[in-house]
Amino acid sequence: RGPAERGGRGPAEPGGRPAAERGARRPATAAEVPAAFADRLGAGDLDGALALYEPQATFAPQPGEQVSGHEAIRGALAQFAALRPTLTGEVEKVLEADGVALVANRWTLTGTGPDGAPLEMGGVSADVMRRQPDGTWRILVDDPWGAGA
Repeated sequence: RGPAERGGRGPAEPGGRPAAERGARRPATAAEVPAAFADRLGAGDLDGALALYEPQATFAPQPGEQVSGHEAIRGALAQFAALRPTLTGEVEKVLEADGVALVANRWTLTGTGPDGAPLEMGGVSADVMRRQPDGTWRILVDDPWGAGA
């Protein structure tokens, strides 16, 4: 079954629970956030991917569109998770000041479209991360199309 059929739950892994419930390690630096996101979304762990976002975060699911808040972001991420994606990325730049960071990440997503055909997309994101009181980082603004839109 695909991630959408699992209702956004991650695959059976140690303990049989998604990262959000397993207490998956949260990123200790802003530069670690894109890889953590790729791992969780690629594993079909929608809850784990969503846990990387602040509650009032904003996400651009496609150029010219934005959604805000966990509920809306969950819906947008579910569409990406349904592609059974493999995400790769390379952080190109991190600019950090006073607990806020701008992260530019060159990414590629390969997956399977609704028609079963392979697909590939990519871009350079412009993401704003914020350090949390416990020292970990979460996404405040996620624009995967940042450099190209």
